[in-house]
Amino acid sequence: MVGSSHEALHRIFQKDPTLLTQALQRVLHVPFPKPREIAALNVDLTEIEPIERRVDTLMRAETDEGTYLLVVESQGKVDDRKRGSWPYYLAYLYEKYRCEPVLIVITQSSTTAEWASRPIRFGLRDWHSMTVRPLVLGPDNVPMITDADRAGRDPSLAVLSAMTHGRGPQTPAILESLVAALKTIDYDTAAVYAQFVDSCLTNPQAKQMWRDLMKTVQYFWRHPLAEQVREEGREEGREEGREKGREEGLIEASRRMTLRILESRRIPIPDTARERIETCTDLDRLETWAERAVHATDAHELFTDE
Repeated sequence: MVGSSHEALHRIFQKDPTLLTQALQRVLHVPFPKPREIAALNVDLTEIEPIERRVDTLMRAETDEGTYLLVVESQGKVDDRKRGSWPYYLAYLYEKYRCEPVLIVITQSSTTAEWASRPIRFGLRDWHSMTVRPLVLGPDNVPMITDADRAGRDPSLAVLSAMTHGRGPQTPAILESLVAALKTIDYDTAAVYAQFVDSCLTNPQAKQMWRDLMKTVQYFWRHPLAEQVREEGREEGREEGREKGREEGLIEASRRMTLRILESRRIPIPDTARERIETCTDLDRLETWAERAVHATDAHELFTDE
């Protein structure tokens, strides 16, 4: 299963697609044209053969200069197999969509960033049949945002800063400035951003510091959005409990909470999974499913041990 840090590093671009083009322009200094429209696409690159190929995040950007496919790969460590899969992804996507693909790799490791930035070349030594040059976002080029005013002007970039610079002496200033910025934006967005940061902080002291800071803005560190939905579910359960009994009201609220968490994370819910959730009468099981929904990448992962 993909780790939560891996997921957060690329899903932030799904939450704010404009952050990706800003990072290309302002961090990597790539003259990417301003998109008129940008949308997430299906990340599944599986062919008829029983080989599953899946990119992390895929977006289509419509610009005045043409249409581009932005392929985002979250990379935790050096993996030489990607030297073969990345060129395959780009060739396949071009053949499927007939749009120019752009590969962007994001990492928290300077070593991995250095490795990922090396051109991938195929062919003769002096005549390359194919060259792939990934664009890399990492701790060596994403700015450290330690000023609350700057973080407030660009909260998404401040989140990316915290996600890639979660170690070192500047960590307290980065996290404190980000908290100040999150207080200025809407609750739902701030809640998702807070979870992204929590998922990416691997240093125990930094993670604890972040969770302590979250308490000052009343966010639930394990999953703020889930806590909001859970509280709404409790209130609905109390109201329904007066009419139908507390247990039945809490069961119905837990069903809705599980479905809402999956929907808020844009995870498809097949009819079989939806029916199973909506017909379940076991409160403990429903609460377990709701907790799993926080990190699941597929609705069927809720029922893996059943």
